[in-house]
Amino acid sequence: MPIALRLSRLLGVPAVVALLITTVFTTGCDKAPAKGTTAETTPATSNLPKDDVLRDRVDAVIDYSRDNRTLNTQTHNAWQIVHGILPYGRSFKIEHDGQKISALDWLLSGGALNGWDLQPGDHGVFAVLAPGSKAAQGHPDQWIGYLSQGGEDGRNGLPDTTKIVVRGKEYTMGDLLSQAEADIQPGQEASWTLMALAAYRHPDYEWTSKDGQKWSVERVAEMETGLPIVGDGTSCGGTHRLYGLSAALNRYLAESGKKPEELTGGWKKVNETVTDCIKKAHDFQQPDGSFSTNFFARAGRSPEVDTTLHATGHTLEWLCIALDDKQFNEPWVTRSVVKLCQLLEDNANRELDCGALYHADRGLILYRDRKFGPRTATPAVATTPDAAQTTSTAK
Repeated sequence: MPIALRLSRLLGVPAVVALLITTVFTTGCDKAPAKGTTAETTPATSNLPKDDVLRDRVDAVIDYSRDNRTLNTQTHNAWQIVHGILPYGRSFKIEHDGQKISALDWLLSGGALNGWDLQPGDHGVFAVLAPGSKAAQGHPDQWIGYLSQGGEDGRNGLPDTTKIVVRGKEYTMGDLLSQAEADIQPGQEASWTLMALAAYRHPDYEWTSKDGQKWSVERVAEMETGLPIVGDGTSCGGTHRLYGLSAALNRYLAESGKKPEELTGGWKKVNETVTDCIKKAHDFQQPDGSFSTNFFARAGRSPEVDTTLHATGHTLEWLCIALDDKQFNEPWVTRSVVKLCQLLEDNANRELDCGALYHADRGLILYRDRKFGPRTATPAVATTPDAAQTTSTAK
């Protein structure tokens, strides 16, 4: 029986999807594009897939990345592995000494990993900052930001009571935030700090930093609206800043009972920023469903797979928490999901940048849950008896 047909029956997905994801099985991230592989545009989809077809296709893509792209503690670093934890949480396995282990459990238990450098602070715990790094924490509070949003299972963040071992001593995730609150300064990049505040603090929460300044969640959110969304000083086209703003705004709206048109002060500025960028994402979307590689500055596209995957995955991930129900169910959003699936299916035989790959996977997970509801069971591993899984040597 052909491999694709066996995989189709194993996963319960259309044979065409199985054929795409069984071309060649490789793993990892951060390698140059395979020769002849591009992200060229295709005509806009006139007939979008039926819901059940799209759901099964999204599930197959999500499972493939989790089960067939294995990182390891010898070759890969914290930046890559934390990105893998973001969409998959505790189910994200890495290789250590020839065994598959939970990446999250390894880090929380104090396991060593290049770039995972946490230290006790004067108000809790902090992760050493290495600006722009793709090994260590490259942005303030990046680790706690991601783990507070998707660390548990890709959809929910770790509770702030989660234990974490630092230099042989037990702390909690809340200790990371306490240190972040003490250290915060006017004008700093606080996108990931805001993610953690949205997860762990009430929207009306206030505190005093160690330099004596008064802070609130609203003040941090308003400070973020005063920093660029596009241009110098932004990360990933501004999508992380927008994600933090949207996460905080969503919680404020839910707990205050206010409607967007009733907002004032900093929250009004946050809503205006988010609304403006939603419009730009839509306006600048490409005919093939991908989002602009220039993000919110202007329309743009690239022949490079990683570039297109990076832009479309990051943008979809943010949109899945920023859009209202009407916007979320519009065809332009569905087209972006179809394009993202196509990119990942067509490039199952090559290594992909971890940032682009795992933000794309999380975008699909958030879309899947919001559109179709959470999955009740995890399908069998997306592999076949005729395809051997290997471990990446990417660095």
